[in-house]
Amino acid sequence: MALDAIVLAGGPPDAVAALEPGAPNKAFVRVGGVPLVQRTIAGLRASSRIDRIVAVAPPSAAAHPALAGASEVRGDGARMIESLRSGLQGFTEDALVIVAASDLPALDAPAVDEFVDGLLPRSLDVAYACLERRYHDAAYREFPHTWARMREGMFCGGGVVALRPRVLPPLATVLDALGRARKSPLRLASLLGWDVLARFALGRLAIADAEARASRLLGGARVGAIRCTRPQIALNVDRVDDVARANARFGERA
Repeated sequence: MALDAIVLAGGPPDAVAALEPGAPNKAFVRVGGVPLVQRTIAGLRASSRIDRIVAVAPPSAAAHPALAGASEVRGDGARMIESLRSGLQGFTEDALVIVAASDLPALDAPAVDEFVDGLLPRSLDVAYACLERRYHDAAYREFPHTWARMREGMFCGGGVVALRPRVLPPLATVLDALGRARKSPLRLASLLGWDVLARFALGRLAIADAEARASRLLGGARVGAIRCTRPQIALNVDRVDDVARANARFGERA
């Protein structure tokens, strides 16, 4: 079963984009001579599990050669959730759609295949890739990550998720609430629950418990983590220093 995919390459230029004169945003910065978004699209395109690819990017970049591998290019929004809404427009409410970040320099078919193969048997409404630290450190130790200490081990989030368009309204509400609560422990606790925060702080929160709380926040939507072993699913270029690391690892070409 092949799924359609969205690549989110929207947003304004940032410090990473400043490294590449004329880059519309970070997605168009080159690593090994190839723009990040082009690398991401190529990784998806190489997988037999992916069919149509919709790239969401600034309208000024619609004709950029880095987007040539996409089936369609759509305009972005002022916020990520608006770009996601643009990408999902026209999909049926129950379609299962892959959503990928645009800064995944090593994304490849085996990583995409593993995620989709773990996703399909579970009948989920929202799924997110997660990677245990040992797999990352074995391949890309020089790249820093933010790690979450769960009961099952140390994990980071991946750059690929899957969702059904019908969950977008509650997802937007939850993301807005999390954004407002991020600097207030009390508000965060009221949203996530003191029990969840306490167990997470102690490293005792199980992945299944996190899934259950996320499902409750999304009004009963079925939410699940897809535990991946391919570190390419989570290797992203998030900082200025990451560009140098990625070029050193993947070889800078003219």
